[in-house]
Amino acid sequence: MATFEITKTKKSRLNEINWNDLKFGIYFSDHMFISDYRNGKWDGGRIVPYSAMDVDPAMCTLHYAQSIFEGLKAFRSVKGGANIFRPDMNAKRLNNSARMLCIPEFDENLLIEAMVELVKLDYDFIPKVRGQSLYIRPFIYGTGSFLGVTASETYRLAIITSPVASYYPEGLKPVKILVSTEYVRAVKGGLGMCKAAANYAASLKAGFEAHKKGFSQVLWLDGISRKYIDEVGAMNIMFVIGDELITPSLERGAILPGITRMSVLQLAREWGMKVSEREISIDEVVESYKNGTLKEVFGTGTAAVISPVGLLHYKGMDMVINNNEIGPVAQKFYDTITGLQYGEIEDTRNWILRIEIS
Repeated sequence: MATFEITKTKKSRLNEINWNDLKFGIYFSDHMFISDYRNGKWDGGRIVPYSAMDVDPAMCTLHYAQSIFEGLKAFRSVKGGANIFRPDMNAKRLNNSARMLCIPEFDENLLIEAMVELVKLDYDFIPKVRGQSLYIRPFIYGTGSFLGVTASETYRLAIITSPVASYYPEGLKPVKILVSTEYVRAVKGGLGMCKAAANYAASLKAGFEAHKKGFSQVLWLDGISRKYIDEVGAMNIMFVIGDELITPSLERGAILPGITRMSVLQLAREWGMKVSEREISIDEVVESYKNGTLKEVFGTGTAAVISPVGLLHYKGMDMVINNNEIGPVAQKFYDTITGLQYGEIEDTRNWILRIEIS
């Protein structure tokens, strides 16, 4: 176990939080973890009070977006203490992203230990309401100050935490999704399979226009043919067509390998469902809607866990899914995963990291 230098805050931010209107990503906890990479190695890291960080105007990440991040959650367990859902998978994915952006990898065990220490220190920031949690955001960015398209020689990893409510104001109420035909998010050979800041910048324009039209998110099609489904802006996407659970394959390298996605697929196979990871075209979705075999559509992701889709809009056509209600398949996944996260269901898969709070 690592021993971090810890500097505790002299003034807590706890009383600044409106617990009755928590929203998502608005409030931040008292402390953060920081580790710097210099001279070819990461230092041991330290925990300090949450505060602004100095940035040089020529810092390369401001100009060339050499930045990656992760997102996971800590939950108040019904058994006491806190649970973190599958942090080992987030640590691995952070390093997968790092390799793609020429960022030095960070020790995965050290990352998990740092998150655990932060959760212990700021345990009071974990909301007490079921459906709410403490969002954990590790991120790495280049800190070198220069103008020129090359990888930085220095980096900073930081971890901040934020008490959050549901990502979508609708909660488990089905959301409306616009299928984008004008814009693309990622292409094969690009950064689509990374949790890179640049990916999300690329999604802003389409998302902004979708919001103006009353939609919660954009469903992206592939960047070449505009035919095959990729993912939604903030989550992977799944379809129940007939008796089959279908989600786009990761093989093209343009889709983020979601931790919740992975968990849903494992559960579905354990339950004996027919599961397919394959290319699925928007035309197939439209045809299944027209012939009545499209039963459910839902998103999977850390922020929302399971987000049922009640309406897909594509080229002027509204496809209302399951009478704009959450379906039994999505509900079962939601109940099972959240039950594990809050300690209500026994963890037999080693998905939960339990944290004892003294």
